[in-house]
Amino acid sequence: QVQLVESGGGLVQPGGSLRLSCAASTSIASLNRMGWYRQAPGKQRELVAVLTKDGSTNYADSVKGRFTISIDNAKNTVYLQMNSLSPEDTAVYLCHAVRMVSYWGQGTQVTVSS
Repeated sequence: QVQLVESGGGLVQPGGSLRLSCAASTSIASLNRMGWYRQAPGKQRELVAVLTKDGSTNYADSVKGRFTISIDNAKNTVYLQMNSLSPEDTAVYLCHAVRMVSYWGQGTQVTVSS
């Protein structure tokens, strides 16, 4: 069983930045992949960014060049640095991990509004 706890969400103005954190209850090295998804009201959950065990990354086209996923193995934490935020980025952001099966965090709300 893997527990994921997100933090770092909040209200930010357009053009601003936020950094989300996701702390895993196990060694990240034991996970096949970790990433972030988001779900806006009335929309399907979508992939934002993923980092696989071999170090490769993949981003949604809508966030490329603005968001960066990274990992701190010592802290068993994955981060999502989000820059140049727009209202279209408003959503609940969920941390995701895979080790045989999928694990999800509870989500953290990101609201981009003036």
